[in-house]
Amino acid sequence: MSKQKSNSKTKSGIQLILITLFIALVGYVLFSGVSVGVYDIGNVSNNINYGLDLTGGVNVVLEAEATDDDPVTAEKIESAMLTIRQRIDSLGVSEPTITKQGDNRIRVSIPSVSDQEEALTLIGKTAQLEFVGPDGTVILTGKDVVDSKGVMQTDSSGLEKAVVTLKFSEEGTKLFADATEKYIGQAIQIKLDDEIISSPTVNVAITTGEAVIEGIGNIEEAGNLASLIRGGALPVKLVPIEVRTVGPTLGQNSLDKSIYAGMIGIGLVLIFMLIFYRGLGIIADLALIIFIIIFMIILTALNVTLTLPGIAGLILTIGMAVDANVIIFERIKEEARLGKSLLTAIDNGFSRAFKTILDSNVTTLIAGFVLFFLGSGSVQGFAVTLILGILVSMFTAVVITKQLIILLVKTELFKSNTFYGI
Repeated sequence: MSKQKSNSKTKSGIQLILITLFIALVGYVLFSGVSVGVYDIGNVSNNINYGLDLTGGVNVVLEAEATDDDPVTAEKIESAMLTIRQRIDSLGVSEPTITKQGDNRIRVSIPSVSDQEEALTLIGKTAQLEFVGPDGTVILTGKDVVDSKGVMQTDSSGLEKAVVTLKFSEEGTKLFADATEKYIGQAIQIKLDDEIISSPTVNVAITTGEAVIEGIGNIEEAGNLASLIRGGALPVKLVPIEVRTVGPTLGQNSLDKSIYAGMIGIGLVLIFMLIFYRGLGIIADLALIIFIIIFMIILTALNVTLTLPGIAGLILTIGMAVDANVIIFERIKEEARLGKSLLTAIDNGFSRAFKTILDSNVTTLIAGFVLFFLGSGSVQGFAVTLILGILVSMFTAVVITKQLIILLVKTELFKSNTFYGI
């Protein structure tokens, strides 16, 4: 029996040491990065997307042009904003801010884009795609296209070139088949906003419902054009009246100071937990480090854009994670004062604290979801980091902290309740 107990203590000690070493290794790789052959692993600072307030970008104000036959309405402005967002999102650009100004203006802020012409091309084109026959007849338009992609394609000579593939709807397939049969040996012009971008000659009738736009400069241009076509035509003509490159509102120096201040704050929290909760504080600090590692991995994996409000949400959730540990530890103290054994006090303490932690976090989660669904831009960024942080902090506080404490107690290296701050 004594041998089994000794083996159990040794096993628990080894597990605790291995977990600590693993956390240290993952933390180092995550924040410092390592190179394995040609691959660079980790270094989350280089992999996280930063918002306009941290990295700068392009700010564009567009004004809708009205005519006597085609007035500007609130519905058209809303539809134009949705189309612009779809275009930007399809290229993976980080968290654009799109807001309505007055009755006929739209402001678009795109982070991490410094080329004004690129921004205007991306959001300003009306993207009215037309296939026009040699007699001037419009065969079909962008509304008949259900999908479009920019790809590299090998031609008959074996050379790779950038093209845009088009896939038509059922109606578009029939229209295109009839037209290509009618115009064999003639050229069909492909126009974007009345500009001819390709004039392929029809050799055979095309009945597959697919077509290719050639004459594209490179794969990036092909991708941009495909994005415009997928996004659809703007319901109203937009004229840029203000285009400017925006520098980061914080600046790199201020950002570095903010990160430095955050590290000091986390360090003070770690010290506080050690002083007031001793052995339990050690485990709380370890769990907090695990929380930060998991949270940063999720931010990177989900391609979340980090803005200044997002950083505030991260810091807030770190405080909430520590707060959950404080509630748990106080419950454990109460159980220990009643004469319960250490393992029993830990188990009862977690059970009693869980409902309190759950209630407080659920109410904050509700607020986070309200901000996410009703807010926009940086407000949504704050909501995302808040929601993710709460979920991860609950997991680390209730699951990881408990298991680490139980492992530490089972090693029996420290039998005195004084070590655990009880």
